[in-house]
Amino acid sequence: MPFVNLKIPEAALSRTQKEEIVHRVTDMVVEYFSEAARPHTMVLIEEVRDGGYARADEVFVIPEAYRATGG
Repeated sequence: MPFVNLKIPEAALSRTQKEEIVHRVTDMVVEYFSEAARPHTMVLIEEVRDGGYARADEVFVIPEAYRATGG
């Protein structure tokens, strides 16, 4: 079973955007493994809370302007 795990900042994407990512990632997996992989492909989108990750020794907090609004 193909398994894709994406970690994103909490509230950075709307539900609609996450659904689009799931469909597009699944399509990409199918391109490589054939249509037979579609029903077995799992895409997990994990939202990481502000302050729960860092880059270059700097703890990340998503700016309000980049937070998703609505569906």
